[in-house]
Amino acid sequence: MNKADYKGIWIFAEQENGVLSPTPLELLAKAIDLKAKLGGTDVITAVLLGKDVAGISETLFAQGAEQVIVLENDALAVYKHRVYANALVKLVEKHKSSIFLFAASPIGRELAPRVMARLGTGLTADAIDLDVDEDGTFVQTTPNFGGNILSHIAIPEKRPQMCTVHPKVFEPIEPIEGAKGTVIREEIEIIADDDFVILGNEEKVFKSKPIGKANVVVAGGFGVKNEEELGMLNTLAELIGGQVGCSRPLRETGMLGHECQIGQSGATINPELIINVAISGSVQYMAGMDKSKCIMSINRDANAPIFSASHFGAVADYRKLVPAIIEEIQNRKA
Repeated sequence: MNKADYKGIWIFAEQENGVLSPTPLELLAKAIDLKAKLGGTDVITAVLLGKDVAGISETLFAQGAEQVIVLENDALAVYKHRVYANALVKLVEKHKSSIFLFAASPIGRELAPRVMARLGTGLTADAIDLDVDEDGTFVQTTPNFGGNILSHIAIPEKRPQMCTVHPKVFEPIEPIEGAKGTVIREEIEIIADDDFVILGNEEKVFKSKPIGKANVVVAGGFGVKNEEELGMLNTLAELIGGQVGCSRPLRETGMLGHECQIGQSGATINPELIINVAISGSVQYMAGMDKSKCIMSINRDANAPIFSASHFGAVADYRKLVPAIIEEIQNRKA
């Protein structure tokens, strides 16, 4: 392959039922930064698949896309991984993008590897940062080995350079009113996949709002050992109008579900306040909460990495400190 033939930064504009996922807007903002660092010649393109979805183009232009490739077909009305992967492969082979970014969402994590394998290129999974080094090489950063090591990955020879990016690691730009761009309506052949049939979809109902939408979070870690200790965190969260979250070790005990997990393999959050309780602070966890407005942490280990990311910290046994905080809040409310 001739790398010089591959140009442009592509974003997969993930949508469902005509509703655009938030993460492509975050990726468009980062694409603007990458374009500048790569010399300013790469066109930023959003790739939009579905049925009756062309109207989303206006939002994509307002958020930084310079052109939108729209591929509409009855077979794309409902997401099927093989149909979508086949369509994206054909589009890349025709237009030859240099970089192709996906959200690290359930769809992105399933779809991107299939496209990568068909194109014979490389893929970085669950990146938490994207940059261009001093040599002009596109570099992706992702945690490895349980979140204790940051790997910086480049795909020097193959194109496109592919990556899934964790949600909420980049901020979307302010919408540009009246922004215009080029719409490319594609007419490539799409073959329906009738080997399996989607019988229906229903939205999962949560008892509370998703952890990623909470303004206040009380997060527990490996040091929370039983339901009674978890109950303290629930009480504190209720008193301050928050929700309980967790790091992976606490989720793995089964006391909390995956929807409560924060970190690279869970949710990325940016609440007004997060209180970390008995969480040591792996890179993987901190990547999910380090953009919180105010970070307060409680840990017995004064050298715990979590303190390096905290605005306030208490070196203490939470089993003694949290009840004291609860009592003080209750007294003040009384």
